[in-house]
Amino acid sequence: MTTLANRIGELDWTAIAAQLDSEGYAVLPRLIGADQACQLAREACKSNARCRKPLEAVDAGRGELLYFSAGLSQPWAQWRTDFYRQLAPVANRWNEMLNVAYRYPAELSAFLERNGQAGQTKAQSHVNLLRAGDYLALHRRSDGQHVFPLQVVALLTQPRKDFTGGELVMTEQRPRMQSRPMVVPLGAGDAAIITTAQRPCKGASGHYRANLRHAISRVRSGERIGVELSFHNAPGNDEEQRAFDLHI
Repeated sequence: MTTLANRIGELDWTAIAAQLDSEGYAVLPRLIGADQACQLAREACKSNARCRKPLEAVDAGRGELLYFSAGLSQPWAQWRTDFYRQLAPVANRWNEMLNVAYRYPAELSAFLERNGQAGQTKAQSHVNLLRAGDYLALHRRSDGQHVFPLQVVALLTQPRKDFTGGELVMTEQRPRMQSRPMVVPLGAGDAAIITTAQRPCKGASGHYRANLRHAISRVRSGERIGVELSFHNAPGNDEEQRAFDLHI
C-alpha cells in the first residue's frame, strides 16, 4: 500500500519547484484520499487536547483555530517532516536568488533546534474550523528570526457538499505594481504549498522580493475544515498560548 510519506517522495518536485518559482504556490491534487480526509476532519474536531483560539479575539476574522501544540500529533508530524525535506532545497535556492546568506538545514529537527535557540517555541500549525459566515482574514506568519518561506495547507471537507464559499485566496504585492489576487482551487484531500510571506521574482535587474499573504473567503453555508502546517515556530511558548486560550 502506498503511504502518504511515499506519495510525498514520489511527487514531481522539479515541476512543483518550477510552479513555486512562477506563481508562489503549487496545488497537490488528491494528496489525501477522501475517506482519510473525512476521518482526519472528524478527529480534529473531537480532540480536546489542542488549544482553541477564536479568530475574533485576535481580529483575524471569524471562526476558530485549533492549535496542535508543540508535540504535533500523527500523521501530521511525519508529513511535516517529509514536506520539509523536499522544500528545504527550494527555500535555500530562493535565498540564493535574493542574496541572503542564511541556509536552511536538510532536516526539520535541526531547523526547529535553531528555532528553540532563538526563543521560537510557540507552535503555529493548526486546524481551521469555519462555519457559515466565518472567514480567515489576509495574514502571513512571519514572526521570528528563523522563518521558513513555505508552508502547506490542506482541505479536509468537500466544497459544494460539506460547505460553500470558503476559497483559499492569496495576494501578491510587487514593488510599484498593483496587488495580484489569486484564488487557489482545493477539493477534499487536496493540499497546496504556498509562500509564507516573501518569494523571489525575476526583474530586469535581478531578483526582488514579492510579499504574499493568504486568507479564506467567507463560508456561505456548511462547515469547512482545513489544516495549515508551518515549519517554523513563533516567538513565545506553548504555555503562553494555553494561558491566552484560558483567558479568552
